[in-house]
Amino acid sequence: MPMLDVYAPKGTFDDKHSLAKELAETIMKWEKVPVIPFFLDNTAAFIHDLEADSFSTAGGSSNAVRVNVTTNAGALDRDQQIGVVKDITELIAKAAGDAALAERTWVTLTEAVPGGWGIGGRAYTNDELVQTVREILAKS
Repeated sequence: MPMLDVYAPKGTFDDKHSLAKELAETIMKWEKVPVIPFFLDNTAAFIHDLEADSFSTAGGSSNAVRVNVTTNAGALDRDQQIGVVKDITELIAKAAGDAALAERTWVTLTEAVPGGWGIGGRAYTNDELVQTVREILAKS
């Protein structure tokens, strides 16, 4: 159940809700998880507006976007990492209406350690997560 955090200068995006939904759908696509409520309800993106004076590059500009993607350990192989970074970058630039923003969009991929990923008050290891999904799919 990945989480995405997007940090951008205030006013970068007109429709943050649609962007958040598209980003969540994108990571689900790349993780190749089943489209079931367990994932639909627990994969989310958060858009954080920043004041321009609250961050800076070493060169002094404040016109970049940072996206932090957190997944469970091993969720993405190398091809998936490349694809998800490309797609997220394109979505950010499109949502901002600024193709050049792709060159100023940083995407970091972070993996939670096994047991360091929780939902509903339960910390899941990867094996437990897979078993839970198998049980859900067997009931449907």
